[in-house]
Amino acid sequence: MAKKSTAHAPLTPAVLHILLALSTGERHGYGIMKQVEADSQGKAKMGPGTLYGSIGRMMDAALIRESDQRVDPQMDDERRIYYELTDAGRAALEAELKRYRRVVAVAEGRIAYGR
Repeated sequence: MAKKSTAHAPLTPAVLHILLALSTGERHGYGIMKQVEADSQGKAKMGPGTLYGSIGRMMDAALIRESDQRVDPQMDDERRIYYELTDAGRAALEAELKRYRRVVAVAEGRIAYGR
């Protein structure tokens, strides 16, 4: 039985990057790794251990799930597992982005006023 995600606790960087990578559509593991690298302009690289460990925990927390959809087997390896966000995953991502916006607003206010 999958655990429910806690009330939008702060996310680890790996989980945040994976949720961001999946926010625009389903991806398989390698696709997630490449999207994380692209999103971070090469500054964040995720290895298989971090990726699949995070995916397992995220599935347990019901943030993501395996997709029922598969791309055309002629175009892709049919053994690849695709992942997608759940409603809880999208809510957790939105909560985390809201948290980041508040932090940035505080930081910008302090910089602007020299505090």
